[in-house]
Amino acid sequence: MDMILNSVQFICQRSGRRYTGAMPASSTSPPRRAAHARSEFEPDTRTRRSRALADVRRELVLDAARAAFFELGMDRASMREIAQRAGYTPGAIYSYFASKEEMYGALLAESLERLNAAVQQSLAGAGADHAQRLDAAATAFFDFYADNPRDLDLGFYLFQGMKPRGLTPELNESLNVRLRDALAPVQDALQALGLSARQATREVTALFAHAVGLLVLSHTGRVRMFRQSVPELFAAYVQQLLERAAPRR
Repeated sequence: MDMILNSVQFICQRSGRRYTGAMPASSTSPPRRAAHARSEFEPDTRTRRSRALADVRRELVLDAARAAFFELGMDRASMREIAQRAGYTPGAIYSYFASKEEMYGALLAESLERLNAAVQQSLAGAGADHAQRLDAAATAFFDFYADNPRDLDLGFYLFQGMKPRGLTPELNESLNVRLRDALAPVQDALQALGLSARQATREVTALFAHAVGLLVLSHTGRVRMFRQSVPELFAAYVQQLLERAAPRR
């Protein structure tokens, strides 16, 4: 360093310039600083891109799993089959899901999120009237599965007898919570109309059972033997529920 300073001082003396002790500014310094600044942000950019790519690949695997489940059923849809449909090797998809049951859980969770969004959207136009909010939420719940029968199928794929199989207790409870969330506006409206929490829960349970029963009849085509309209039957049930819940005068 001393040699460099001495050389600079010597050159300044030869050229008649006054040496101030400061090194001359380099014209390349700003670009260096800019390059350094860019390098500080590059890891974050790469991380975001890597995460986005992983999300896309995960969705491809889920799309393949959904198609395999619907076409082959849960038992016949193997991890190898799902990987082939997604365009990956079987080993590659294990970095996203440990089993097809875990894929099922992810698909059902996504379905329940869309269900909840549909219910909340219906409430946005229902105003503050409790009866209207009950009608809107119950109808939105029913219409979601009527318009998306495969989402209804998804809810029954992992059931044998009366017990769900393949789901961890934690995942099973998480999915149940999201399903209850979709029905919570009905419970809230019933209690606001004067029912006790226990009475409201009984009515919500009956509403859920009635909705699922009608949806299965519609989905399987069995309702045709009765020559009835499923939407009209459900609307009539909701009206009866509102009459039962109406405040007594």
